[in-house]
Amino acid sequence: MESTVAQRLEALHNLQKIDSRLDSIIKVRGALPEEVQDLEDEIAGYETRVEKFNSDILSLDEEIKKHKENIKESEKLIKKYQEQQMNVRNNREYDAITKELELQDLEIQVSKKKIGEAQTRIETKNRDLDELKEVVKDRKKDLENKQGELQNIVAESEAEEAKLNADREKAMKKIEDRLAKSYSKIRVNAKNGLAVVLVKRGACGGCFNVVPPQRQADIREKKKLIVCEHCGRIFSGVEDEIEEEVAPKKKRSTKS
Repeated sequence: MESTVAQRLEALHNLQKIDSRLDSIIKVRGALPEEVQDLEDEIAGYETRVEKFNSDILSLDEEIKKHKENIKESEKLIKKYQEQQMNVRNNREYDAITKELELQDLEIQVSKKKIGEAQTRIETKNRDLDELKEVVKDRKKDLENKQGELQNIVAESEAEEAKLNADREKAMKKIEDRLAKSYSKIRVNAKNGLAVVLVKRGACGGCFNVVPPQRQADIREKKKLIVCEHCGRIFSGVEDEIEEEVAPKKKRSTKS
């Protein structure tokens, strides 16, 4: 059976009350969830840099190992050429072997230089790595503190929040999909999260613009869905002002 406009408005009004309470619970947490997320992202970025430093150091170690192997190979060749030099038959052979010895000696010098450069880079990277690890350690302490604060706040309202979410699911089932989508869209665009409001003191309860008397009368009848001409919020009804009875002033007695 299709629900009446009044029933739809009641369902929307109930959903808005639930969402407003959930909003207030989330508001109490303030910027903590974002701060926790930012710290987690920051730490993840630092840890990626730590991995890069470790990878670079491993590559430099491999480079040093390769240069040391080159030195050993050159030393073997030098020993071989020195033995050959003892058995040369002419000056041309002697000069050719001498050039090879000089070349291998140069190779050793270049390898040693590159080893020294790589070791310097490793030392620099290790210093930077140690500094970075200290930063990560400090940020992890900050994260732990922020997470603790957030967990304490969440724990205080956990039961209520769970109940509200369960109530929200039930409330959503009473609202047709098209109307639920419109409600959600209005809520996203509204600064205070209000998509459904009452007319209060002759004005929209969301944007506070005046609602004409005839439009108020239509809202009271609840025969059709009416939205604010200024902000697009859905009107669920008109809040009647309760006039306080003014106590009669006592007459002051005058002495004769």
